[in-house]
This record gives sequence, structure tokens and C-alpha cells, in this order.
Amino acid sequence: MSTALELAAVRKSFGKTEIIRGVDLVIPRGERHAIIGPNGAGKSTLFNLISGRYEVSAGAIRLNGADITGLKPYEINRKGLSRSFQITNIFHNLSVYENLRCAVLWSLGYRYSFWHRLNALGDARQRAEEVLEAIGLAARRERPAGMLAYAEQRALEIGITIAGGADVILLDEPTAGMSRSEAAHVVDLVRRVTSDRTLVMVEHDMGVVFGLADRISVLVYGEVLATGTPEEIRANPAVQEAYLGVIHKDGAPDKPSLRDGSHA
Repeated sequence: MSTALELAAVRKSFGKTEIIRGVDLVIPRGERHAIIGPNGAGKSTLFNLISGRYEVSAGAIRLNGADITGLKPYEINRKGLSRSFQITNIFHNLSVYENLRCAVLWSLGYRYSFWHRLNALGDARQRAEEVLEAIGLAARRERPAGMLAYAEQRALEIGITIAGGADVILLDEPTAGMSRSEAAHVVDLVRRVTSDRTLVMVEHDMGVVFGLADRISVLVYGEVLATGTPEEIRANPAVQEAYLGVIHKDGAPDKPSLRDGSHA
């Protein structure tokens, strides 16, 4: 199986403080891969390195075999990688449909050709309509994005992330702040819209992680402690010790357990 994303000895320091400490990671095409770890482990920093928001201090990052180390975020996006953020990142004053249409223009080759009349761009309109249906917001088509419920805004952001046609998708805590039912809906959405893509996600909800990921990497203090299937990670003593805590003599865990699907 070919590789979608590869990190080789990636390091990141801010001044004298090293946050990412030699991360090696290989993610095959079509895999759903979750990155988990305690607060401060470096998960968001790692996402920012992959997407070009931060420059790596050492090491290399490759996307579909091409070296993207040092490229700007927009250059990486044009090579087929798109990401969402912890904080919803949408155009609040534009309609749901207009948000999606903006997202598809570059991928269809229009770039900065402002002389095109947007309403006449049939292919952009069709692609935006397809994504609108896929994320279940067709009934909200003309509603300003800022007036959507929070879970709907997250669904829209996922739609924007996939609308440009990227084949590698990074989702940063897609279910953060949601109820169980809302999270379940988003998990189903993510599963559907990434069925033919590579997904890399940071997520704290263990129920989401173990229900969605094909493989999981555990990041602790800027290093990958373990990578494996959900079953392998669940049974890994080092993960239990370093990330989820040991079991007390009375049988009560001092941190959420991998077995209970709770937040961590």
C-alpha cells in the first residue's frame, strides 16, 4: 500500500524548548489514523507542522511521496492536504452554500480569475451542491453560517475541508464541545465523507477514536510512544501507564480508561 503522509525524524523547538522530539510516522493511503495523548503532548503542534503553519526545526515531511517540508500552508493545500481547526473556521456572514462554493473554486482551476461570474460557474455550483448534500445541510443552504447550531457549523467546516478535493484530510478535534448524540452524528459524517480519502485526526473522545480509527498513534511529551490498531493500543501497558494512568488497588482508574469510551 502506498504512503499518503510520512514524517521522518521531525522535531520542533521554540527557543530552547523542544516540543516535538523526533517523530517518525507513516500513514498509508486510505487509512483513518488518530493521534491521541495528554494535554501538552504536542498534538496541535504536530498538526501545525504537517499543514505548514509552523516550520520544522529538523526532519522531513512527505505528502504522497513529495517533500513538503518548508512549504507554505496554501502550497501544501494545493498539493492535496486540507485541515480543520479546533475553533470553527468559517465565513459567518456568508451563506452555507457560499462557504462551500468559495472552497471549491481553486480546486476547479479558477484561482484568482475574478472576471468569472460566480453564478455562471456550473461546475463550482455542482460541486458545492454535492458537498452540501453530503454533509446534510441542504435545508440550511441559504442560512448565514454564523446562525447555524454549533454542531452544524462543525459539519460545515468538515464540508469546507473536503470541498477542495484534497485526498489527505486533517481534522483537529472534530467533536469537541458536542453532546454524545451530536458527536455520533459527526462521526457518521466523517466516516462517509472520508471513505475514499486519508484521514488524520486529533481527538480526545476515546469513544470517537476507537469507533473511527484504523490505527492510533499515542503522542507523549513530543514523542510517539506507540502506534497500532485500536486493539493493540487498548492493550498496551506503556500507553496505560504513561497516558491513561495505572489502576489503583481498589480497582478505580486515576484517569479515564480506554475501555469506557470516555474523554481523555
